[in-house]
Amino acid sequence: MEKKISVTRENREFLMKAFNVTERMVFKALAFQSDTDLAKKIRRLALQRGGFIVNIGPALECFHDSDNFMYQYLPNGAILEFNKNTGSCDAFFEGECVKHWDGVMTSVINDIQNWAGALK
Repeated sequence: MEKKISVTRENREFLMKAFNVTERMVFKALAFQSDTDLAKKIRRLALQRGGFIVNIGPALECFHDSDNFMYQYLPNGAILEFNKNTGSCDAFFEGECVKHWDGVMTSVINDIQNWAGALK
């Protein structure tokens, strides 16, 4: 998942002046494309001045039905079917169940989504 720090135009200009750097350097720091000490300082000050981190990930649809199932439709065509009664999950790809998980905790749903999203 990609992330960046969002700031106002005024704050970008402030950061350029505060660190005597170009607009490109501020962009690279806020987009986490540079991890130098200077980039870390720029990010820290940006957050202190009201900037916020934006996570950018693939879009997917999520539906909850009345039978305690949650369905997630991933961009590659994979479908995740979570049973909220049993805590299980089935991954379907091209019409077949390709993997089953028992005892799924919310902390691993992102890993399951990443696995299913990589299916080809």
